[in-house]
Amino acid sequence: MKKDTVKLGSTYACKVSGEVQPVRLDKTNPHGGWDGTNMKTRKSVRVKSAQRLRGLWPKKTMPIVADEAKGAADVGPKGEPVAPAAKDAPAPAGGGTGKRGAKKAKAPAEPKPERHSLLNLAAKVLAEADTALTCKEMVEKVLATGLWTTKGRTPAATLYSAVLRETQTKGDAARFRKSERGKFEIVTK
Repeated sequence: MKKDTVKLGSTYACKVSGEVQPVRLDKTNPHGGWDGTNMKTRKSVRVKSAQRLRGLWPKKTMPIVADEAKGAADVGPKGEPVAPAAKDAPAPAGGGTGKRGAKKAKAPAEPKPERHSLLNLAAKVLAEADTALTCKEMVEKVLATGLWTTKGRTPAATLYSAVLRETQTKGDAARFRKSERGKFEIVTK
């Protein structure tokens, strides 16, 4: 809709919370748009732009609104009047009443397999090797175990930086020690 064609006091079909609802525009909002009333729920609504308006609400499907003095009529989710006995009825299973249908119960999730880090697996491989290894050799042995996989092109470089970071941050408590250029050995305690 165009902003110029919107008239205060009229009821428009407006998208509110994912559904098209009848909204009566009551006044202009000082921050732009309009303040209105949702005719189904009787809650105040702010319409920020005319793009949310879908046109005038058809009169034949508008909910029945009783005078305040007589008491408000109960209105169902689709705008039709609800009998007093029907409003006390239990809610449908699944809790959903909208157009999108009832919510489905989720199946219990399968436990995820334990994920291993390359750094921890490299420490295990290095402990079993009993000699100093390069990062490339450690990665090859870790990949051979099948406990860790990668799509990266340079896992050896990643492992090298992780080992150096551990040795620098943990100091004497680190699991790795540089034995010679490019080779690391396990620290036995």
